[in-house]
Amino acid sequence: MARSSWINDESTPDLDAHVNNLEHFANSLADGVIDANELSTQEKNLVAAMKAVEGSLDDTQHEKVTKLLAELTAYAVMRTLHEMAQARVQNAVTPKA
Repeated sequence: MARSSWINDESTPDLDAHVNNLEHFANSLADGVIDANELSTQEKNLVAAMKAVEGSLDDTQHEKVTKLLAELTAYAVMRTLHEMAQARVQNAVTPKA
């Protein structure tokens, strides 16, 4: 299988295609609500993926992947907060019908 880059045109993260391949993620989003069971299942999937990779890394690789995971998590939180703020602004300036 050909390697698919994590970065779109070398400047922005582009993991959407990878996330879209996670059937359980798509199924969880289908109704527009993430319930506690779906979140717990995703947490278990994440822990399993982390365990599968962590043991195969040498110390230098582990440090790099740890940094990657931290930066990815920070980006996801910041992007979500930014999008929520943009939605609030949009709702404030859009006339109510």
